[in-house]
Amino acid sequence: MYINALARQILIGAGGILEQTVFPGKYALEMSSTVYKDWVFTDQALPTDLIKRGMAEQDPDSPHGYKLLIEDYPFAVDGLSIWSAIEEWVTTYCTFYYKNSSMITNDTELQSWWQELRNEGHGDLKYKSWWPELTTIDVLIQTCTTIIWIASAL
Repeated sequence: MYINALARQILIGAGGILEQTVFPGKYALEMSSTVYKDWVFTDQALPTDLIKRGMAEQDPDSPHGYKLLIEDYPFAVDGLSIWSAIEEWVTTYCTFYYKNSSMITNDTELQSWWQELRNEGHGDLKYKSWWPELTTIDVLIQTCTTIIWIASAL
């Protein structure tokens, strides 16, 4: 119908009302740069993020090991379920292939991948002290869980 085509053109077409009022347009890169300068990899883990923002606290008796300070917070409730599922899968996978820490530190492909992620993917942040070193199974699990969370659930 003509009215629908006109609405699509005016409202959601390139340069339309929605694009002009909702999306930052030419300021997107500047806004992204401002946010990224304070970006910390380890803070991207959902539990860390929730604790840092005062939305949760560690509690071994609570589901997933965290007590939500606002119980009806869908992002956190659903997110912790997803985070736990990812973490469980990563734990199963990593512990199948890596039986001890020396297997992790001696895996040249794994270490090269991690160095490339830090040095090439985040070259401007590569000297930050918060980057974890892949030396233990726990660090590997947390790192992989965080990467999968960022790439698929965040």
